[in-house]
Amino acid sequence: MSRVPGWLGRLGAGLTEMSERYNERRAEAERERDDAESPTLDDHVPPPPDYAPDVAARPDPALAVPWGVRVAAEAGWRLLILAGALWVLMRVISAVQLVVLSFVIALLITAILQPTVARLRRHGVPRGPATALTAVLGFVVIGLIGWFVTWQVMENIDDLSGQIQDGIDELRNWLLNSPFHVTDKQINEIAKNLREAVGANTDQITSAGLEGVTVVVEALTGILLAVFSTLFLLYDGKRIWEWTLKLVPAAARPGVAGAGPAAWRTLTAYVRGTVIVALIDAIFIGLGIYFLDVPMAVPLAVFIFLFAFIPLVGAVVSGALAVVVALVTQGVFTAVMTLVVVLAVQQIEGHILQPFILGRAVRVHPLAVVLSVAAGGMVAGIGGAVVAVPLVAVTNTVAGYLRSYSQKSALRHSVRPRGATAMSAEPAPQPPSE
Repeated sequence: MSRVPGWLGRLGAGLTEMSERYNERRAEAERERDDAESPTLDDHVPPPPDYAPDVAARPDPALAVPWGVRVAAEAGWRLLILAGALWVLMRVISAVQLVVLSFVIALLITAILQPTVARLRRHGVPRGPATALTAVLGFVVIGLIGWFVTWQVMENIDDLSGQIQDGIDELRNWLLNSPFHVTDKQINEIAKNLREAVGANTDQITSAGLEGVTVVVEALTGILLAVFSTLFLLYDGKRIWEWTLKLVPAAARPGVAGAGPAAWRTLTAYVRGTVIVALIDAIFIGLGIYFLDVPMAVPLAVFIFLFAFIPLVGAVVSGALAVVVALVTQGVFTAVMTLVVVLAVQQIEGHILQPFILGRAVRVHPLAVVLSVAAGGMVAGIGGAVVAVPLVAVTNTVAGYLRSYSQKSALRHSVRPRGATAMSAEPAPQPPSE
């Protein structure tokens, strides 16, 4: 009797455990059935019709644009920004045109005089006296040239006026006897029209004279600015360049620091070569017109020297001036011979002297020369035409140097030693100094 309650207790416990497990499995089965029978969101959304577009198949709008159009658009807005920046720069330069031209002319004069300063420094002359001596000699020579030209013109102006009048009379007689059938009445009508045109435009001529006074004042101001700029560039050019480099971003500073000396070498070579070529042109053309008995041969030679600093256009203008003076003073034959002399010297200059003296460092295509001279003349007159070609030559040198520098930098960064070579290539640590 004592063993029965224990057995019944164990049986009851087993039945209770089996009942609990059954209830758990039943609840789990009901939950699975409820989940399967409960409605979802997909059951209430109707299927898309056949004509509806496949939204998932639409490409990215940027990828839908053709590659060529995307490249053109990317380049287009960048070009617009560059054009806007260039327009603003040109507006600023136009506002301070006199200052810019004076500084550029000072750079050209400095390129001529700086080797003399360097030579004096090598002989032990201090920087201040070397700069002052070179500047004084240079400006004295320039002043003497201007005084000589003015003196020659003033001395020969009366004789030249008489010879021009005689030449006009000879030209009139030649036209009357020429096969062009020009009559005396037609010549008188042309002269009358010229006089009436001058009389009708008297006010404009007077205003032009008043404007000429303003031009003279501006010219004197520009000369003073050029003189002071030249003095400071000769004396302190290196420190001015170092200060300018501080305005350049640090990432681009090494390339600009190397492009500056290259640009200066190009400018110096251009100015020296142009001076030598202009001097040769002036000497040989001056000798030719002197032996042809053309009046004011020496002033004309000086004009040829000065106009030679305007490439292509200056040679044409100075040569035409010499031919016109020969025509109105000595006749058609002398004018033709003067034209032959001018063309011969200029051909020798263009095909022999310039390639030999200037070399490849400052070689600019003739089309670029013509376009740059025309653009410079339109923007800033004669001064712009003078500085246009050296500016193009320097820009070409700077662009070529920066392109080569960027390629070399990319090559250095792309080829890096690895492994043991990299470890051996690194500099060994140095012991701390005592």
